[in-house]
Amino acid sequence: MAAAQQGDSQAYERLLRDILPALRGYAKRRLRDDASVEDVTQEVLLSLHRARHTYRAERPFEPWMWAIARNAVTDVHRARARRASRETSLPEGDELHDLLAGAGSESAGDPERHELSPALAAALSKLPSPQRAAVMMIHGEGLSVAEAALRAGVSPGALKLRAHRGYRALRTMLQDGSA
Repeated sequence: MAAAQQGDSQAYERLLRDILPALRGYAKRRLRDDASVEDVTQEVLLSLHRARHTYRAERPFEPWMWAIARNAVTDVHRARARRASRETSLPEGDELHDLLAGAGSESAGDPERHELSPALAAALSKLPSPQRAAVMMIHGEGLSVAEAALRAGVSPGALKLRAHRGYRALRTMLQDGSA
């Protein structure tokens, strides 16, 4: 890193190539999914690059690098905890949960293409299309809120609001028998 700070681009490239497997292994031991492992690995490399001017050559490199890696993994865990605290699942045994659990994964916009009960299909068809799409992407296709929001072109918060309003409307229609 000291050589890289002095402008030696080959030393910097060699350093990054050498630490990549160790960083990936560190992230893999602490995170469950491969996508998060790659995200954290890339984030650590970017953080190292952005902070390279703060490295002090008289100190060991590895503790500095591992602190950055540890912070990146901690950030992922914190983000997951924040997301989990905001997201709610329909409880098993809930009539709407049971009906949606049987939804297939064909198309979020067309409830007729899923194997749904006639009552649920009728209720879904009465929902505004953004709400119907949100409900079907999350429960019909099993997408995460983030994936569904990306597909819908809205923020995760907006998608959760659409889905929540859709669940509430579906529950009301199914309980009232107005579907």
